[in-house]
Amino acid sequence: MVIKVSLTLIFLIVMIAVGLYSRKQASSVDGFVLGGRSVGPWLTAFAYGTSYFSAVVFVGYAGQFGWKYGLSSTWIGVGNAVIGSLLAWLVLGRRTKLMTQHIDSRTMPDFFGTRFQSQGLRVTASIIAFVFLIPYTAGVYKGISTLFEMGFGIPYEYCVIIMAVLTAIYVILGGYKATAVNDFIQGIIMLFGIVIIIAAVLNTQGGLATAFGKMAALPSDANPGVNGGFGDLFGPDPWNLLGVVVLTSLGTWGLPQMVGKFYSITDENAIFRGTIISTFFAFVVAGGCYFLGGFGRLFGIPPTLPNGRLDFDSIIPSMLETLPDFIIALVVLLVLSASMSTLASLVLTSSSTMTLDLIYRDKVSEPGEVEEGTIDTDVAEKIERRKVVVMRVLIVFFIVISLMLALNPPTFIAQLMGISWGALAGAFLAPFMLGLYWRRVTTAAVWACFSWGVGLTVINMLAGNPINPINCGAIAMVGGFAVVWIVSLFTPRLPQKIVSEIFECYSPADERRPAARRKTPISPQRKVRNRKQ
Repeated sequence: MVIKVSLTLIFLIVMIAVGLYSRKQASSVDGFVLGGRSVGPWLTAFAYGTSYFSAVVFVGYAGQFGWKYGLSSTWIGVGNAVIGSLLAWLVLGRRTKLMTQHIDSRTMPDFFGTRFQSQGLRVTASIIAFVFLIPYTAGVYKGISTLFEMGFGIPYEYCVIIMAVLTAIYVILGGYKATAVNDFIQGIIMLFGIVIIIAAVLNTQGGLATAFGKMAALPSDANPGVNGGFGDLFGPDPWNLLGVVVLTSLGTWGLPQMVGKFYSITDENAIFRGTIISTFFAFVVAGGCYFLGGFGRLFGIPPTLPNGRLDFDSIIPSMLETLPDFIIALVVLLVLSASMSTLASLVLTSSSTMTLDLIYRDKVSEPGEVEEGTIDTDVAEKIERRKVVVMRVLIVFFIVISLMLALNPPTFIAQLMGISWGALAGAFLAPFMLGLYWRRVTTAAVWACFSWGVGLTVINMLAGNPINPINCGAIAMVGGFAVVWIVSLFTPRLPQKIVSEIFECYSPADERRPAARRKTPISPQRKVRNRKQ
């Protein structure tokens, strides 16, 4: 216990110290939300990876899907690395960086408002993001607290509250820069931690070859006399496994807290390096988590809940509770690292979205619009400081709401995440990605996709989940592309002048031109900041 407590205290002190160190860079909105758009490839790549993989993956997904699919669940980690990291950076990274900087977009709702010239889209997107990030945050709390309860014997409720308070402290102090630096430290712990933990767990089963043999010999749940396929390449249920791969891999392309990492990276060269780093990180961490979870059946049947269903969230803790104290301490640090980084990203995204896109939303301007009047510099600075204060207050508000849900979680971690990712990525993924590439996307098509993603998820949930939330989320994401394409073909286009101005950031001539000379649909407030700089 002394080892576990000491290592955890050192970890938490470092996290808060980074928040204190970064607080000077969090005095402005750009500094608080985007780190001044000057975050390097290593910090950005680790921020992307640590926001991607949290206790939701390590405890909830790895345990539940490892039990259902056996060793084939490792494909989920491979999909996360190839689709969720490598392709996401290649397809979205550069174009997101260029367009969002060109149109002065700080958040995903802000992108929708400016790219499609609609204040209503901006407001609606901010509400969707705030509401559906809450169940994801609750799932992270639940996952980290389950491990803490196992490692320290502290009641679940106290664990949840402690984690909420600590996360709020360093995010409120240092904003995005503190989050990015802490993500780097936490990512290093995750990389080394998952390798050591896998080795320790397999050692309890006689080594890798022996553990593989035991998995291959396990019988089916439905027919004890038949091999269950838990050691096979594609497992007992490849189609449902594919749905999980789609949700957890493609879903990151439409999540505000993930896409926002591309807003803040320094330049295009950093995007190339960040792609390599992020993909390697995902292969090790995600692949390792699901590979570890695939051996869950070797550690006995998990306890049942009052409703008679298996408690999937207890599988990973049961695999780890017999390990030596030092390894348990490492597990706690790994899950702390994974979860606090994700929590920080979630609360920062939700608070900045509500502040900038709902409370202090700027007027959506057309390209070339002449500024009418000016705003005094001192007034502008006061507005900036006020926005940062409001964001900090909303961080507390968001954490409290998520905390209330985490104290009475309605379902398993995996299902909480499925609801959140299904609604968010189902609504945002297609219009965001196509909006970066296709000039023909219409405002009506974006509205239709918002309705499709949120509507499908909510109706399925209210109907008692006739479609598994995981598969429902995958359907919402993929179907969104058809919705945007079809509606765009039959609805009025945006004015050609506006679209041309927005897309000129991709032309080689424009990319060589200084940003101050570009014609962009920016707000009067931003013009004041440019003059001051």
